[in-house]
Amino acid sequence: MENKRPFGIRDKLGYLFGDFGNDFSFIFASSYLMVFYTKVLGISGFAVGLLFLFARVVDAFTDVTMGRIVDGLEPARDGRFRPWIRRMCVPVAVASTIMYMYWVRDWSYGAKMVYVVITYLLWSSFCYTAINIPYGSMASVISADAGERASLSTYRSLGASLASLVIGVLVPLFIYETDAQGNEIVIPQRFTLTAVIFGALSVICYILCYVLCTERVSFTKKKEEKREGIGALLKSLGKNRPLLAVVCSALILLLATLLGQTMNNYLFLDYFKNAKAVAALNLVSIGGMLLLAPFISRITTNYGKKEAGALGMLAAGIIYIVTFFLRIKSIPAFMLLLFFGMLGTGLFNMITWAFITDIIDYQEVATGKREDGTVYAVYSFARKLGQALAGGIGGFALTAIGYVSEAPAQTPQVADRIYSVATLVPGICYLLIFVIMQFWYPLSKKEVEKNAAALREKRNGDGQA
Repeated sequence: MENKRPFGIRDKLGYLFGDFGNDFSFIFASSYLMVFYTKVLGISGFAVGLLFLFARVVDAFTDVTMGRIVDGLEPARDGRFRPWIRRMCVPVAVASTIMYMYWVRDWSYGAKMVYVVITYLLWSSFCYTAINIPYGSMASVISADAGERASLSTYRSLGASLASLVIGVLVPLFIYETDAQGNEIVIPQRFTLTAVIFGALSVICYILCYVLCTERVSFTKKKEEKREGIGALLKSLGKNRPLLAVVCSALILLLATLLGQTMNNYLFLDYFKNAKAVAALNLVSIGGMLLLAPFISRITTNYGKKEAGALGMLAAGIIYIVTFFLRIKSIPAFMLLLFFGMLGTGLFNMITWAFITDIIDYQEVATGKREDGTVYAVYSFARKLGQALAGGIGGFALTAIGYVSEAPAQTPQVADRIYSVATLVPGICYLLIFVIMQFWYPLSKKEVEKNAAALREKRNGDGQA
């Protein structure tokens, strides 16, 4: 068997760049696509919400299908998962860019809706799926060591944090301006320019991921082994308790986090009357993630991923609920409270991808079959469903609380309702995740170590890497 270099910082940086590339489209869309659709194109929040939910129905098929494809095909010369990063980096960048064409605002409403549906589905349900599922699955074959996989999860989260820093801090400063009446307005042309720049940067990041990462863990499917049908496989995964727990947690986490990010744009625009200050909030939140990063490996090694993640969610939920009841008017005070809340969510996010590699191992121990791509596809679908629910509920909530897209400013009552949605909903969601991880998710530190030892013994017995 081919000798491969040892796992090291090169793999960690490569994996970091992979999520950096992903998030130039994912976080940009999660945070600002709703703003572009409503403020630039004039699409109603309700219609956008329906689109996001419909796209997740499509994803229920495309995500799992992609997972089955990468699991079923024979590995290429450059690995099982890496080739997909090479193949799809340009298509996903192009698909993301064409969602933000500002001149579409001059089309008829019907034509705008056709444009929105086609371009959003092309990016989200096809191109992004075809690169994200192989990328996420790749962590399980870069290393077999639980500690090294945890470090990949941390570096992936750092990549997302860096992308959030660029997008969350620079984008509001670029796309917003103050008009003569003192109202914050968006500049449509700058959405398109930003999308073009982010598309180019994402391709560079994907190439770095492809070049720097190495697949080391190989597993050969026996030729006589009959491949399960999709129904039987999903039934098997449906009995996977840790996967179900993490899927539910991921769905709720994405709902809370992305709904919060979306509502924060409106919160600072209409409640605090300072749209550009959202850049400072994003800087504060990313700063907390960067402060935590050096300690994640030590925390998970000493206390376990399940134990640390549950505690982070408990702290975050309490802080957001307190913020809701305080009805804060001061931007610095609001940011200070959310900084501590985001430390809790940051702790969970830093290790969330390591949960999946633990679950892939658990599935193999329980069934004897390795299904990296399919397990990750189910998890990816849950995350995208959470994204859709965040956008959908965000759109429905804006409509329900009386938000008027065409109005230069909202009434004080509407602004106050925006504050409630932006604080109370995430707080409740984070407490619910704590309950799930503490009482439902079974992979404690002891169980993860037990499964890793069982797979090491199996690999040695089979003579595999």
